[in-house]
Amino acid sequence: MSGAPVDLSFRHISSLEDAWSEDPGGALRPLKRNPEKKSASRGLRLNNNDIADLRDLQTAVGHFLSEPSQLAWLDLSFNRLPHIDHVLCELRALRVLYLHGNNIFILSEVDRLGELPHLQTLTLHGNMIATHRNYRNRVVSTLPQLKTMDFSAVTPQDRVTATMWRRSSDRRRGSEEAPRRAAPEPPESTGPQAHV
Repeated sequence: MSGAPVDLSFRHISSLEDAWSEDPGGALRPLKRNPEKKSASRGLRLNNNDIADLRDLQTAVGHFLSEPSQLAWLDLSFNRLPHIDHVLCELRALRVLYLHGNNIFILSEVDRLGELPHLQTLTLHGNMIATHRNYRNRVVSTLPQLKTMDFSAVTPQDRVTATMWRRSSDRRRGSEEAPRRAAPEPPESTGPQAHV
């Protein structure tokens, strides 16, 4: 990362549009800024706010960072996010993503993060999805490049277990869908008795 992260944590920000008026100063290390007042940082802290959607995330990143496409570290923990938004998948250089302590409740939305080829560290604990029985297996099998999940190393055994779980889950899903595919379509009726 180049310089300290842009720190907009603990600001009572409820929408990312509100963030634009904030001065990210006050960090332990002063931000180095270019003449446009943008930071060369590759990190952004938006944790411990009241953010419930990410619709303006790209604009906010571009507002504060001189190279928004190079954002590698994003902390959105302890907000009110109900979903893993597709906009996160546009942050192609992202390596670290903190989403713990939000309101994310649909486990399958983790699949979206598979579009982030460099993602190595992810936190999701403290969300409803973390209570799902196969939570860790689903995340590790979906994101095989992860090295750390919920501040815990992803071990070789985690990978083996997740792979076995995925295969079993795929087989189970395939056997449930097979009878539906094999069931013949009802014949189309023609003639007057079809309307009886």
